[in-house]
Amino acid sequence: MTPHIEAKKGEVAETVLMPGDPLRAKFIAENFLTDVKQYNAVRGMLGFTGEYKGKRVSVQGSGMGMPSIGIYSYELFKFYDVQNIIRVGTAGGFSDKLKVRDVVIGMGACSNSNYSVQYNLQGSFAPIASYNLVEAAVKSSREKNIEPIVGNVLSSDIFYNADLNAATQWKNLDVLCVEMEAAALYMNALALGKNALAILTISDMVFTGEATSPEERQTSFTDMMEIALETVLKI
Repeated sequence: MTPHIEAKKGEVAETVLMPGDPLRAKFIAENFLTDVKQYNAVRGMLGFTGEYKGKRVSVQGSGMGMPSIGIYSYELFKFYDVQNIIRVGTAGGFSDKLKVRDVVIGMGACSNSNYSVQYNLQGSFAPIASYNLVEAAVKSSREKNIEPIVGNVLSSDIFYNADLNAATQWKNLDVLCVEMEAAALYMNALALGKNALAILTISDMVFTGEATSPEERQTSFTDMMEIALETVLKI
């Protein structure tokens, strides 16, 4: 056991879906998996293992922000022999290419965080997803007749930004959307020799104000969930 996960060795599958909201983890487990067993409830951050079409998979909440997903993904990679983590989360759209409920696959994750400082690099680090997961997710999405938008996302430490021009500046560099976790997940995976990907649903549009409700975000973004689970079957 770790300070944040009470699972015993072997109770977590080698591939984990990781929503930020633990109740979304519960929703995925109850609606898509069979033979489900809960392995974690520490700090209310629920974790489950079950089967999807005969393949073992876990679902673990990460909480909000890079410090939180940094802890959970590190412990899963380092102490539970997890090989693949697929974040399934929400994002605020920047790009005019997007609309609410579109699916974004985060090929890279820009960040305004200091998470990479721990590596003592003499320059800027560009965290990227694992190509095999990107390829599998694009294929899974197209099999559902959903054309995913693949590109760069922003992982921000700031939800309410005092700099009102920040979103425009990121948009001008063709950053698709903003969320709060992917960069730390990618960095942990790269540092530990594991695989990571963020599959995101656009829950709101930053510049138009169009948005979905909290309940919709928790239970209705099933396209993203199904794409992630079908991706698991391909790896």
